[in-house]
Amino acid sequence: MLTPKDMAVLDANSEYLGVSVETLMENAGFGVASILEREFGTGKRIAVLCGCGNNGGDGFVAARYLRERNDVDVILAKSADNIKGQAAWNNYEKVQEITKAWVGQELGGYDLLVDALLGTGFSGEPKEPFVAIIKAINSSGVPVLAVDLPSGLGSANVVRPNLTVSFHDMKLGMSEKNSGKVMVYDIGIPEDASRYCGPGDYAYYPIPVKTSHKGQNGRVLVIGGGPYTGAPFLAAMGAYRIGADLVFIAAPSSVSDTISGYSPNVIVNKLPGSILSPGDLGRLRAMLRDMNSVLIGSGVGRDPQTFESVRNFVKVCDVPIVIDADSFAALSGNLDLLKGKSGIMTPHGGEFLKLTGEELASDLDSRAEQCRELAKRTGITVLLKGAVDIVTDGKEIRLNRTGNPGMSVGGTGDVLAGICAGLLAKGVPPFHAARIGAFTNGAAGDLAFDDCSYGLLATDVIENVPLVMRKSLDNFR
Repeated sequence: MLTPKDMAVLDANSEYLGVSVETLMENAGFGVASILEREFGTGKRIAVLCGCGNNGGDGFVAARYLRERNDVDVILAKSADNIKGQAAWNNYEKVQEITKAWVGQELGGYDLLVDALLGTGFSGEPKEPFVAIIKAINSSGVPVLAVDLPSGLGSANVVRPNLTVSFHDMKLGMSEKNSGKVMVYDIGIPEDASRYCGPGDYAYYPIPVKTSHKGQNGRVLVIGGGPYTGAPFLAAMGAYRIGADLVFIAAPSSVSDTISGYSPNVIVNKLPGSILSPGDLGRLRAMLRDMNSVLIGSGVGRDPQTFESVRNFVKVCDVPIVIDADSFAALSGNLDLLKGKSGIMTPHGGEFLKLTGEELASDLDSRAEQCRELAKRTGITVLLKGAVDIVTDGKEIRLNRTGNPGMSVGGTGDVLAGICAGLLAKGVPPFHAARIGAFTNGAAGDLAFDDCSYGLLATDVIENVPLVMRKSLDNFR
């Protein structure tokens, strides 16, 4: 069963793959008309009751096909200037001459009613005029066919249909009791829309509210640095560019001033010494109290004391965590420390081997199953980096094919880890955060490649992250 956000993902990913909203709407309306005539016959007097969104657009298309062999009225819930989306408007214009406004008319004189009022994009309780229309439908005594799902499903005011034509799959909450006979119709959503990450995954991105203030949209702690200074900075900037409000870096004092000098945007907290060590645990735990997520591993190096410190921190961490880079060697043989944690690990093939002692298979499907088993074992979402990325929470698997060979340059993995940490800090669940992160990092790298070819740098990827985010979020405005 699909949730409303699942369906939003599929719609946007279909568009990205070249199957337009117009095509899906046309297929949906044709399917409704075909099933209605097959189930109830032709020569009927039919009212198609339409809302002003894409569900109404499906109804307009259905009405256009149904009028060929039936007497059809389209009843529009609100005035036409409320119609949203070009596809719905275009289809409204094709049936405008048989459309009338809802004015409380009696529906009992029709042979059939089609409910195309409210679709998967609606949530909450219906308001007027929808409440009145739903009551009129239910009291009409006329057979009802619902388009995709009954309008108002899950609320106190819901259409009670005899038949529901649901697109692609049943929607969450549907049953024979509340939806009548359910028939699933294939409207042409590509298989890759659900198999691969895409801009549709931004359906899970939390848009800041107008009244939000500093810190409410994510506070991230990056624990890194020591032998290296660039990695924690790149990760921090990845978190910022995906929309986190505040990003802190905890780094050894030997490199903290250097990292601070890279940008005034980052907030650097000094740890004593030249490497991450077990004595830092108390300070790190104190910093953690104000954080929404943490990333550990960027540039920390491979000193045995650092490995011990990583293990000690992971053991006590109680916020969503991103595990990256040298943390994998530190956690080798200690996977039980991850049980009960929430977060994402972002290994490449060599790091997967260090962490698990297991060589990755050569074929994609087998590698995906290995990642699924690791996610099941640890409870941590796995984002395996490669020519095709693999994302799995141990249940579902998604693949990602954005990105290019130019991204083999150092630092792009740190950017990815930072993006994931930023998303976790904003409250995005790990599996969805990893999907958005994989797609965004790769797509930003593809934009960078357009300008820089094989000379692209991790900083070029960072600068393109907001462009990918903005274009992806345009699907949901």
